[in-house]
Amino acid sequence: MAGYLFYDSWLAVFLVIPGVCVYLVQWQKEQCHNKEQEFREQFRTGIQAMAAAMNVGYSVENAIREAARDMKPLFQKQCRIQKEFNRMIYQLDMNRTAEQVLDEFARRVGQEDVDSFVTVFITAKRTGGDSITIIRNAVHDIGEKIEVEKEIQTLLAAKKLEFNVMCIIPFGIILYMRLAFPEFMGVLYGNVLGAALMSGCLGIYAVAYKLGKNLVDIEV
Repeated sequence: MAGYLFYDSWLAVFLVIPGVCVYLVQWQKEQCHNKEQEFREQFRTGIQAMAAAMNVGYSVENAIREAARDMKPLFQKQCRIQKEFNRMIYQLDMNRTAEQVLDEFARRVGQEDVDSFVTVFITAKRTGGDSITIIRNAVHDIGEKIEVEKEIQTLLAAKKLEFNVMCIIPFGIILYMRLAFPEFMGVLYGNVLGAALMSGCLGIYAVAYKLGKNLVDIEV
């Protein structure tokens, strides 16, 4: 669409392919970020189930198994947290220690919250600390962080909608001008000066889009 509207040539589509590639990379990062956020909530549910099991007397190893059973009605079988807990159970069945299983779990996931929880939990278990209290504190901290992020996203929802609308408007204006005043827009196509001017406009649009994304994407 950008190649056609800005240059009036389907050959120009090949010129904007690098921009499409950059957009797809950004889109992939956003999807990965959304998946990571989803897993954090799943992880919070998992350690809540572990804390409940340990509170009634289960060991860490059995608490992992019990948490996996408790989460079956809550999540789909193929969801990430279910796969991770099933993998930990398999490792426990292979006579791996709970510390080794949790440490490998943290390495696979690669999330700061998970890594911090596992590090503190393993240290407390080895030194005889209160594991249940540690899990409860981890649930509380992760929950607070998630809630703050949700509040921020709620406050930014209107601004994100405005941003999405503003991203479409430039294309809509050019399309309207081309349909309503083709003679007026004709001077911008088929010549070097017009192509340079439209390239500058497209570049300004790309910079504005990047700045807008940075403004509405806030990390906690």
